[in-house]
Amino acid sequence: MVKRTVSNRFHTLLKVLALLGLIYLFLLSITLIGSSFKAMGKETAQTIMQMVSNPVMGLVVGIFTTSLVQSSSLTTSLVVSMIAGGVFSTDPDVSIRLAIPIIMGANIGTSVTNLIVSIGHIRRSDEFERALGASIVHDFFNVLSVLVIFPLQLMFNVIGIPARAASGLFVNLGGLKFINPLNAILNPVAKAVLQLFPNHPWIGVLIAFFLLFFALRYLVVVMKSLVLKKIEAFFDQYIFKTTFRALMLGILFTALVQSSSITTSLVVPLAAAGVLNLKKIFPYDLGANIGTTITAFLASLATSNADAVTIAFSHFLFNVIGIIIWLPLKQVPITMAKTFAHWSVQRRWIPIVYILLLFFIIPWLLIFIMR
Repeated sequence: MVKRTVSNRFHTLLKVLALLGLIYLFLLSITLIGSSFKAMGKETAQTIMQMVSNPVMGLVVGIFTTSLVQSSSLTTSLVVSMIAGGVFSTDPDVSIRLAIPIIMGANIGTSVTNLIVSIGHIRRSDEFERALGASIVHDFFNVLSVLVIFPLQLMFNVIGIPARAASGLFVNLGGLKFINPLNAILNPVAKAVLQLFPNHPWIGVLIAFFLLFFALRYLVVVMKSLVLKKIEAFFDQYIFKTTFRALMLGILFTALVQSSSITTSLVVPLAAAGVLNLKKIFPYDLGANIGTTITAFLASLATSNADAVTIAFSHFLFNVIGIIIWLPLKQVPITMAKTFAHWSVQRRWIPIVYILLLFFIIPWLLIFIMR
């Protein structure tokens, strides 16, 4: 009896260590995907942004460039630097009105990462439906927010006016910097992989996808073997117990790790395993949208540049307005996500075509036509 108890504890310890190792590989794959795409697309993104001549073009460019570099933070940083350099216009107000739609598009573009993560479950129907629903609900929130706020921004400058006013209050406060604990264990490994193929960053993408699919395949298996009911109860009773708690967790965790791609992607395998449902995940995703703006906002304060602060605050304000609109109406994006996921299980080409069309093909065609 004693030997059996010791043996069970040893096996549990091995499973916990395996789970931690798989989580590390999963996070490393997300980091490596972002680093590889940045290596391939940063200069291209900057070149494309220089073509922005109207707000609609700005929105499309924001979607395409963020999908290309896999980072809304990088898109925001590029926009800020280009505004400071007078790339969009010599008139700061015109520059801001052209740049705000790019920020809106960046919100849509950044959700491509967790959609790619959900594809890792495509061979297992139940897991895939839950995973895709958990990832697409974030994208639907961003798209719905743009559909409502973008026309209001065009007609009434609802984001630009308060953002410009706020920049005057914050511009001389100085900036702060969050310490990212994940950078120390993820970035050196990601950089080492890319340095093995300095002229071929696409190899880094292939390695990242291999790690991603491997980690996802066994993350769910290990989580289920570690008594799924207990894990589910822990998340329900403590971590995601209320909407407010899930929202704040999304804000704090994303501000800490400085990547909404990581925080939103992390819940996808949890959803696939049946640990979390869309009602729990949705406010967490909204919090991640807020959290990803905080680092850029604090950094912009250190520049003492009013335009930089205005753009950072615009990103923050856009997400706040989106939350005010759609959190009370959360059943709309949640129902859309469930329906889309259900269709996709029956026709598995749908999410792949959706990703290619929404994030790459349609934006590229519109940029080509409007340039």
